[in-house]
Amino acid sequence: MRIGIAGTGRMGAAIAARVLQVGHDVAVWNRSADKAKPLVQAGATLAATPAALASRAECVITILTDASALDSVYRGPDGLLAGDVQGKLLVEMSTVRPHIERALARDVAARGATLVECPVGGTVGPARDGKLFGFVGGEPAEVARARPLLDQLCRRVEHVGPVGAGAALKLAINLPLLVYWQAFGEALSLCQPLGLDPARLVDIFADTSGGPNMLKVRGPAIAKVLGGGDAGPITFDVDAIRKDLRTMIDEAGAHGRDLPVAARALECFDRAAAAGLGARDATTLLTHWLGR
Repeated sequence: MRIGIAGTGRMGAAIAARVLQVGHDVAVWNRSADKAKPLVQAGATLAATPAALASRAECVITILTDASALDSVYRGPDGLLAGDVQGKLLVEMSTVRPHIERALARDVAARGATLVECPVGGTVGPARDGKLFGFVGGEPAEVARARPLLDQLCRRVEHVGPVGAGAALKLAINLPLLVYWQAFGEALSLCQPLGLDPARLVDIFADTSGGPNMLKVRGPAIAKVLGGGDAGPITFDVDAIRKDLRTMIDEAGAHGRDLPVAARALECFDRAAAAGLGARDATTLLTHWLGR
C-alpha cells in the first residue's frame, strides 16, 4: 500500500519506521525536512509538500503537535486537502480536542475522502514495534477500511464511537498518567531520607498498587535518572505533557467541569519548564521536584 506520513517528530518517525518495516511503500513530509532524512535513508520518499504527499498516497497518516499544526497541514495552501484526496483514507493520530477532529472530518468528507481518528497510547518504543493502543473514532465501515493498517501499528485497537470519541478517550487515558509524574515525585520525597538505592526503590513501587504500568516499563530509565544518570533518548518531553494537560483542562471546561488535580499538576510542570526543563524527558520532573 502507498502510505504517506505527515509529521515525522519522535512518534511520527517511529510509526513511519514501523510502516516501512511491514513492507509498505512510504512517503513522508515534515515541516523541517532534515528530521525526515533518516527515514529517506531507510527507504522512504520525501514529499515536497503535504499536497504532494496526499496526491501520491492511497492512505495518509498524520500525527502532529497540536490543533494549529493540523489546521496548517490539512487546510494550508499546499496542505493535504489541496492535493488529490478523492476516495482516499486519512488516519489522524494527533492528541487534540474532539471538536477539532470532528471539524477536520467534515472538511475531509467535503473533498471526497474519509477520515478516521486513532490517537494512540504508547511512546516511541511501542510505536516502532507495532504495539501501540489505538483509540479509534469513525463510522464502522470506515474503521473497517482502516483496520488492517491499524492492526499493524497497534497491539490493541478499540473502536469507541464516531469521530471525536477517540480524542476524548485519549485525553481521559492520559490524564492519570500525566498527573502520576507529579504524584510519584511527591511520593519519592517522602522516602528520600531513607537513602535507598533508586533502582531498588523504583522496583518496590512498581510491584505495588502505587505503580502503574508506565513505571514497570520505564522503571530502569527512571532509576537511572534518580541516580544521576542520563535516561537516554527523549520519549515524552515536559512541554508535551503541559500541552496535553492544557488540552484536557480546556475540554473539561467546555463541558462545565473542572480538573483541579490536573490543573495543580500543570502549575508544577509549568514551573519545571520555566526552570529550563521544557524540552527534557518527563523523567527529569522527578529530580526537579526532589531538588526543590
